[in-house]
Amino acid sequence: MSNDGGSNVVPGREEAGYDDATASGGGFRKGAFGVSGSGDTSGFGGLVRVEPGGAVALHSTERPYGGWFDEVTDALIEAVGQATYDAAVQRVLVDRGEITYFVAREHLLALVQALRDDEALRFELLSSLSAVDYLDSGGPAVDPGRPRLHVVYHLTSMTYRRRIRLEVAVTAEDPHVPSVTTTYPTADWHERETFDMFGIVFDGHPGLTRILMPDDWDGFPQRKDYPLGGIPVEYHDATIPPPDTRRAYR
Repeated sequence: MSNDGGSNVVPGREEAGYDDATASGGGFRKGAFGVSGSGDTSGFGGLVRVEPGGAVALHSTERPYGGWFDEVTDALIEAVGQATYDAAVQRVLVDRGEITYFVAREHLLALVQALRDDEALRFELLSSLSAVDYLDSGGPAVDPGRPRLHVVYHLTSMTYRRRIRLEVAVTAEDPHVPSVTTTYPTADWHERETFDMFGIVFDGHPGLTRILMPDDWDGFPQRKDYPLGGIPVEYHDATIPPPDTRRAYR
């Protein structure tokens, strides 16, 4: 109940996952688990996800980016040349105080070499390499040719105390990306784990084998289409069903 005349409207109704808040609309879906008509006890009431083929365009942030982001971009263009930069960087996104360069895989090695070695850049450390599977969340409608697998690189400049992100997107049908181990040796086990979990093949890696799963394991556990599986678990005289037989997650 509200205090403005006895209305029955629940404050924060849209954010809490009630009624139509979980329905699709405008390319977005709010809430989680299809909950409606009751209070949000899941903690996911404020969740907003993008529908496949939704309203969020794969836009590029316009320059000026602000702060040192423009300095890094200008230095990168000078290091590799405008033509190479234009061919390599498909778009740039500045969000929440971070900058991400979306890079075509054919030009990845040239860019990371310049980012590490150029005096004005000096991104000496690859601090993280991982991946994301965007099978059913945002962007163009799902089809076999969409690059749903994104490899994410976090580069750190210890000289200038800066961090940037690179993303390389590939399809599940052609999941090949050049290995950056010759430029960043720390990528070795990171690439092995990403191969193990997502099935992304890093061409040129010195020993690309599974690192978590057995060598003969079938499938890649962190892909969105990997089956959940599981077995029933008995606990305090109750049986908990395996994940793939519980409520429908949507």
